[in-house]
Amino acid sequence: MRRAARVVGRALRTPVTGPARGIRKVTHAQGAGESGLGRLIELHGVNGAGDVMITVALASTVFFSVPTDEARGRVALYLAVTMLPFTLLAPVVGPLLDRLPHGRRAAMAGSMLARAVLALVLSGAVATGSLEMYPAALGVLVASKAYGVVRSAVVPRLLPQGFSLVKANSRVTLGGLLATGVAAPVGAGLQMIGPGWPLYGACLLFLGGAFLSFRLPPKVDSARGERRALLAADEQHLAAAVDARWDPVTTDDKADSTDNKEEEKDRDGERGKGKEKERRRKGPGLRTVGPAVTHALAANACVRCQSGFLIFFLAFLLREHPLTGQSAAVSLAVVGVAAGAGNALGTAVGAWLRARAPEVIIVTVVGALVAVAVSAAVFFGAAVVAVLGAVAGFTQALAKLSLDALIQRDVPELVRTSAFARSETLLQMAWVVGGAIGIALPLRGPLGLSVGALIVALGWLTTVRALLASARRGASHPRVA
Repeated sequence: MRRAARVVGRALRTPVTGPARGIRKVTHAQGAGESGLGRLIELHGVNGAGDVMITVALASTVFFSVPTDEARGRVALYLAVTMLPFTLLAPVVGPLLDRLPHGRRAAMAGSMLARAVLALVLSGAVATGSLEMYPAALGVLVASKAYGVVRSAVVPRLLPQGFSLVKANSRVTLGGLLATGVAAPVGAGLQMIGPGWPLYGACLLFLGGAFLSFRLPPKVDSARGERRALLAADEQHLAAAVDARWDPVTTDDKADSTDNKEEEKDRDGERGKGKEKERRRKGPGLRTVGPAVTHALAANACVRCQSGFLIFFLAFLLREHPLTGQSAAVSLAVVGVAAGAGNALGTAVGAWLRARAPEVIIVTVVGALVAVAVSAAVFFGAAVVAVLGAVAGFTQALAKLSLDALIQRDVPELVRTSAFARSETLLQMAWVVGGAIGIALPLRGPLGLSVGALIVALGWLTTVRALLASARRGASHPRVA
């Protein structure tokens, strides 16, 4: 009897433990288990699944449950009450987390716990339609943003031996995309049971995420050797940084004999003559990120701005004017799947390319996105819109990984963590701005897609020359792991 019970228990556990072991085997491969990167991949998957559950619940309440005109007003109100304060808070969150580098695991767990509580608040608000939904949604956005900033700062601390930062970020991003793809239909199924059920699922996921946060290695809380980065590359900061590289003359040298003092003066003279050469040769200083990074960040910000724009604009456009022969829900699903597939493909290609010619990659993929966006505006139609979604997702993923490669290559290690956190803050703010533009435009396809093309074209035209010049010069002091 006891033996039969064990057999039955093993049979019941296998559908759960089997996939769990498979996931663990993949996420912990190539040293990711020993370094702690595997645990971060799993945590990021839980984070993505929880966020998409909340998105499903809010979209059904704010967007799908009312006529188009009313939905547009409700989404505009949602943006005004949540996104505008979020835009003001976003620049504050990154620097605040910069000042608390020793509590990164606690910060990630706090973000998860806050969203677990807010999911319960939202579950009551969506059922009654009360105004509590808006401040609770704002809290979810801020907590999610805080997690994103900390996660960007944690990845460099968990690189396995022989791993580049691009490869690590690719794995983390791909893990989040796969978890989101699995959780989205599950959330839609829970939504059919009741409006609060996806939020109950999100609450459980975030509670699990809080537990996983503390299972990260203690070294992610260490800030030894780190300083805050400046997202600048001007001459004043470069000169100050080069001066900081020179060690001061020691007291023992000053106490030497006259001959030694003369020799010291000669050495000082040689140092002084070499400083200007050092400024020209070494490029970015101790706290600056350098011109290649700033231009790559500008290009990525325009791509992210267009992404936010397309999400909101196409959501309303396809609801009012679905793809030929399809319902609004199916039309949105087609574009969403295309964008997700493009994003996953871009992540995979980025991992394959590793850190090869990141400036050229950014120029190429953003230029291709400009061409497709212009074509979509001129030849507006169902197929072109789906292709635009796929190319936009591909470009966003690959351009961001190339930016990561440039930060790893050109930014000194002691400020690299801060540079990742601050760049992620800027990119999230660009997404919010794009979303606000998307909700404000009239629902005319060619007009809206022309605006989207203009956004990304500005980013490409203003950065292409500088990025190609940087690619020709090469890295002044490569630091790729």
